[in-house]
Amino acid sequence: MKFDALLLLSFGGPEGPEQVMPFLENVTRGRGIPSERLAAVAEHYLHFGGVSPINGINRELIAAIETELARRGTDLPVYFGNRNWEPYVEDTVARMRDNGVRNAAVFSTSAWGGYSGCTQYQEDIARGRMAAGPDAPQLTKLRQYFDHPLLIEMFADAIRDAAATLPEPLRGGARLVFTAHSIPLRAASRCGPDLYERQVGYTSALVAAAAGYREYDQVWQSRSGPPQVPWLEPDVGDHLETLARAGTEAVIVCPVGFVADHIEVVWDLDNELAEQAAEAGIAFARASTPNAQPRFAALVVDLVDELRLGLPAARVAGAGAVPGYGQSRNGDLCTPACSI
Repeated sequence: MKFDALLLLSFGGPEGPEQVMPFLENVTRGRGIPSERLAAVAEHYLHFGGVSPINGINRELIAAIETELARRGTDLPVYFGNRNWEPYVEDTVARMRDNGVRNAAVFSTSAWGGYSGCTQYQEDIARGRMAAGPDAPQLTKLRQYFDHPLLIEMFADAIRDAAATLPEPLRGGARLVFTAHSIPLRAASRCGPDLYERQVGYTSALVAAAAGYREYDQVWQSRSGPPQVPWLEPDVGDHLETLARAGTEAVIVCPVGFVADHIEVVWDLDNELAEQAAEAGIAFARASTPNAQPRFAALVVDLVDELRLGLPAARVAGAGAVPGYGQSRNGDLCTPACSI
C-alpha cells in the first residue's frame, strides 16, 4: 500500500489555564457531567499550570518518528491531529488535503480495541474527512498494537527501572500492579465479549513475564460518572488498601493502559496514589510509559511498514492471545464485531 503521509491522531489536551475548562467541555459534551465535577477535574490540570503533558509528548514522538523514518530511508511527512483540542483533526485533514496528500496512514495513541480505544478514533477519521470535503485524502488507521514486541519490551524495562528505585531490602517482595483506564461495563462488551479487558489482561501477562514476575495484579483507575453505573474493578486505590491490610511493604505500579504520561498518570498515580501509599507506609514506584522513546517511534514505523511493504505483523506469540483487529479505511469499522 502506498502512503504519502502519516497522521498521528490523539486525544488532545490543554496547554494553558484558560484552555482547561473549554477542553473539558469538549471531552464531556453530551454526557451530562455536572459543572462541579468538571471544576474538580480542572484542578488536576491547574496543578500542572493548566498544561497537559500529552501534546508536548506527542510533538516529541513525532520528531522521533521523523528520525526513524529518515533512518529507514522513508520520505513521509508526519501530521498531528487531536479529537478534543488543537490541532483538531478536522483542521489537520484539511491541511493535508491542501498540501496534496492523497493517501495517508493514521497512527492513534491507543493500543487497544473497543469503543474508546479504537472505534472513537475511526469516528475522528470519518469526521475529519467529512469536514475536508470531497477532496479529502484516503485515511487508513493502522492496527491495534497491544501485543507488539516493542511495547512489551518498553514496559518490561520500565518495571525493572522502577524496581531499582525502591529500597533494596524491599525490591524482591514488591507487588507488581498493572493499571489501565476503567470503562463502564456496558461499554466493555460493545466490541466482542470484553475485548478491551482481555487485551489489557493479555498485555499485562506478556509484560510481567518479560520483566520476570510470576505474580501480579490487574486493576483499573480514573473512573468517572454516577456511582450506580458499574465500571471495571477493582479500582487501583481500593486495591492499594487491600495490599496495605495484607502487609505489603512495596508496590510497583505499571500504567500499562497508557502509552504516554496523561493527566490520569501524573495526577491519579504520581500524586493521589503515591500519597495514599505513603500514608499506608508502602514504598511506591511507578513505571514509566513509552512517551516519546525511540523504540516507540520504531513501533509506529513498523506498523506503517507492515502495510507499505507488506511485512508480517510483529506480535508476541503465546497461549491465550486475543484478537488484534486489522486496519480500517476512512473511519470504517475494521470488523463488524467492533461497533457501538
